Amino acid sequence: MIGIHSVEQIRAAEQEYMAAHPQDDLMQIAAQWVTTRAEQMTDEPGFILVAVGPGHNGGDGLFAARNLARAGRQVVVWLVTGRAHAQGVVAARQAGIRFIDSVTVMRMLPDIALVIDAIIGLGARPGLPEKVNWFAEACQTLSIPVLAVDLPSGLTADHHERSLHHMNADVTITFAAPKLCHLAQPAASCCGAVEIADVGLNLPDAELRQMQRVDVARWWPWPTPYADKYSRGVLGIDTGSDRYPGAAVLSVIGALYSGVGMVRYTGPQRAADFVLGRQPSVTLGRGRVNAWLAGSGWGIGNGRERLRPILESGLPAIIDAEALDDLPEELPEGWLLTPHAGELAAMLGITRTQVVDDPIGSARVAAARWHTTVLLKGATQYVAEPGGTVTLAVPGPAWTAQAGSGDVLAGICGTLLAAGLPAWRAAAIGASVQALAATRKSGPFPPDEVATAIPEVLSDLAEVVGAQAIRTGAFPRALSRPSSGRAVGR
Repeated sequence: MIGIHSVEQIRAAEQEYMAAHPQDDLMQIAAQWVTTRAEQMTDEPGFILVAVGPGHNGGDGLFAARNLARAGRQVVVWLVTGRAHAQGVVAARQAGIRFIDSVTVMRMLPDIALVIDAIIGLGARPGLPEKVNWFAEACQTLSIPVLAVDLPSGLTADHHERSLHHMNADVTITFAAPKLCHLAQPAASCCGAVEIADVGLNLPDAELRQMQRVDVARWWPWPTPYADKYSRGVLGIDTGSDRYPGAAVLSVIGALYSGVGMVRYTGPQRAADFVLGRQPSVTLGRGRVNAWLAGSGWGIGNGRERLRPILESGLPAIIDAEALDDLPEELPEGWLLTPHAGELAAMLGITRTQVVDDPIGSARVAAARWHTTVLLKGATQYVAEPGGTVTLAVPGPAWTAQAGSGDVLAGICGTLLAAGLPAWRAAAIGASVQALAATRKSGPFPPDEVATAIPEVLSDLAEVVGAQAIRTGAFPRALSRPSSGRAVGR
């Protein structure tokens, strides 16, 4: 997992580092990381334009400009506001770098091989000044590669939203840890490939983190040679209705393609006929199960009655769609609620816009209110635990924004819950596996076809952990920690 840290946490860690290492200059360390990445991005001849703002972010850019000029690169600097880090300006001028104005910038743009965006850093408010906005638009129109320092100017580090006006980066290099804007949509789509430079800061444990592919491999409940259908987990599924029989089929498909040991389907007969027509391995009727999945495709009606036996069982359960309308005040241990933004808004008695504006806060409120795990579905999928920890799933392509994807996801999570995983892990891994399958099968494939790619994804993940690790559960130590200078893929 990769911890996501706030600006406040980063600033505090910087102060702690400088107090302990007065001989070190964090700005010079950051500038060297920017220099190295800029050199990698400019194989072809042409000018490197460093757009510089007045803060420390601009100082990083100025010292990187000096380093690049010393290495023989053609560098020009634009002081966007006319003010900049004083020592950085001196260093750049001593390296012979030419400083240009906005008119010259516009004239030179066709000859620019790379823009280094060091305009606005971590303390930024959303949006851009007008003269920077036209520059951002011109860079995009001319397809000029952009390397952002810390974050693309116009974004806000601690927020997932993006403003109307912002830079779009091909690569963003950020220091010590990612911030929310790098990983959560829609801001993340502006950041390009995000690379995390280890500058030696000591950061606290994060209450906000993102799943990585290796975490999915490490925590997936791999079957051993001694496994049988019962030890792999039996999932009871009560989904679908006469009006929405497809939801029953999709939830069952999600469970089966993710490797559930057995499905017992208990929904209405018409939906059961659809299920058996697609998946003859499903067993109809009640019996011993390890976990439940309920709610997908119920429609408006007798939700309270359908939910009662699942509540009385005391077993872990995935609660989706219409079943979320009839939640009691107290839930059994190990339940997972899987609303989208509109459903979560209804649960909390607020507007959908409020949830969209603050998805993390909204998911945390629901998790605390019902003392259970909440998976808020959307472009970024947030898993909130009752204690406040929030995990972002591995991201997937936008094609998954399609009716039925949530039904399949509920089935995948049900497989993991029935296998004995805690609710938060079942949610984070389930959403991540669906995203990985959608990435493998990217395009307008319907959710049931995306699910058919899950076995291939799991096969690849099994190679990550190795056959011996799957048999013994002794996963390599290297899998438990990310490397420094790592990239965060999307």
